[in-house]
Amino acid sequence: MFFWWLLWAFYFIAYLYVIIFVIRDLFRDDSLNGWLKALWIIALVFVPFLTGIIYIIARGKGIAEREYQARASVAENDAYRPTASASPAEDIARAKSLLDAGTISQGEFDALKSKALGNQYFGA
Repeated sequence: MFFWWLLWAFYFIAYLYVIIFVIRDLFRDDSLNGWLKALWIIALVFVPFLTGIIYIIARGKGIAEREYQARASVAENDAYRPTASASPAEDIARAKSLLDAGTISQGEFDALKSKALGNQYFGA
């Protein structure tokens, strides 16, 4: 009995994965218009396993390309994130040079210095 329950649970999870996979790939695809996407989703609702297999056979090459593009865009977005500083002294020195150049005000310098030292506070 437990074996059959486990088998059905596995099939159900696989079923959900296939549906989510196909829908996710459909929405990543810019070459399909809305009507074709809707047609694929309707087919997924009524004949999910057969539709999943046909989708992978018919659009397999494009799936790999869209997955690669999605991963590349995530890596590209990660490149724009600011990195943590290795040395608070360097951050303070950089902020001091900005203050001396007149780029930032004394209040902004104090905020940067506090942030570099890890003393984040709210308000003045």
